[in-house]
Amino acid sequence: MRRFTLADLPDTIPVFPLPGALLLPRARLPLNIFEPRYLAMLEDALKTPERLIGMIQPMEGGKRLHQIGCVGRVTSFNETDDGRYIITLGGLCRFRVGAEHDGFTPYRRFQVDWGSFERDLGPPESDASFDREAFLKVLSRYFEVTQLSSDWDALKSADEELLINSLSILCPFEAEEKQALLEAPSLETRRETLVTLMEFALRGGTDGNLQ
Repeated sequence: MRRFTLADLPDTIPVFPLPGALLLPRARLPLNIFEPRYLAMLEDALKTPERLIGMIQPMEGGKRLHQIGCVGRVTSFNETDDGRYIITLGGLCRFRVGAEHDGFTPYRRFQVDWGSFERDLGPPESDASFDREAFLKVLSRYFEVTQLSSDWDALKSADEELLINSLSILCPFEAEEKQALLEAPSLETRRETLVTLMEFALRGGTDGNLQ
């Protein structure tokens, strides 16, 4: 995928508020686009050389947004027979939202600040304290209770950033919990947050059915 620098990133981007949908730098997020306003957003993004869409968590009520999101580049797209688009976003860099642009687009556009997140555009992060065996033990229990399935051979050998970020995206956490994973300042902090959320779920903290 094309390498970006801060200078490549625009001051204004289209933003897609979607509860529970988490995008992280160097991770991939599949999306099913079908609402007319977001079809228009995608079509406009595809006309630009960067092909950028910002993902962000809306707050309760839907109008207000969290202050931090993550922008992704459309890396693949496929139009279905019924007019939907199946796309993949490749995560690039987190951003802090600024003023919303008034305009004629049916979707929302914001000024954004990338300054706090230049590290996102660098090479993959490492987690010096990562204990894969202990992590997978918690993950196995969480998957068993939530009835999720996975390729355990792949998990055992996956790069630690890919493993932690992919699980952060895929696990069925609440929107506020996804936001905490997004805002984690380092991979180690994200992994600690991820383990805390899994253990909380195992104790029945987020779902009364998890006993």
